[in-house]
Amino acid sequence: MKNITTKNKILIIILILVIIAGILVTANIGLNFDLRYEKSQKIELNLGKEFETSDIKNITNEIFPNQEVIIQKVELYKDTVCIIAKEITEEQRNNIVEKVNEKYGTELVAEDTEIFSIPHTRGRDIIKPYITPFVIATVIIIIYMAIRYYKLNSIKVILKTIGISILTQLVLLSIMAIARIPIGRITIPLVIIVYMLTLIGITTRFEKNLDQIKEE
Repeated sequence: MKNITTKNKILIIILILVIIAGILVTANIGLNFDLRYEKSQKIELNLGKEFETSDIKNITNEIFPNQEVIIQKVELYKDTVCIIAKEITEEQRNNIVEKVNEKYGTELVAEDTEIFSIPHTRGRDIIKPYITPFVIATVIIIIYMAIRYYKLNSIKVILKTIGISILTQLVLLSIMAIARIPIGRITIPLVIIVYMLTLIGITTRFEKNLDQIKEE
């Protein structure tokens, strides 16, 4: 028992250090957002014909080496391409238009192609649609666990469930901040997966404690 207690203390210290490090990183340099949510720029080119995304990708790879670029087909007939990058200079825009004209025989004019600025999407705006269903699901789960494990003291069960769930999410976000994992489309699914695994671990532990009480 003493060894287990010591291991638990070491684990708690490590988790606290990870959370503190995550807070410091976030406070100093912020979180690393995916290009879709980061402040960026875009241009739209109406080719007037179908095109292959791979062709546009080859062009952007040449003009934006070692940079993340998002290429999207827009408009009803998907004859317009939207190119998003961290920053697009006039020279880069001109080169893109020139190479697209060469590839598809179009007569696009670089000067008529405007460079649009896309504002940064705040983290709270990303999670906002998920807050209400997440809270409702959590309340239902906590009520169920309080009833299911009332022999273990419902108040303690509730506090442990909430406390451990919050701790694991803080550790997850801290690791993402420290490792500079981009906040993007995979963030919410990742949060849900960790949340579900945490609940599975908690209920498994409660079931063992409940079995011990029944045996006694």
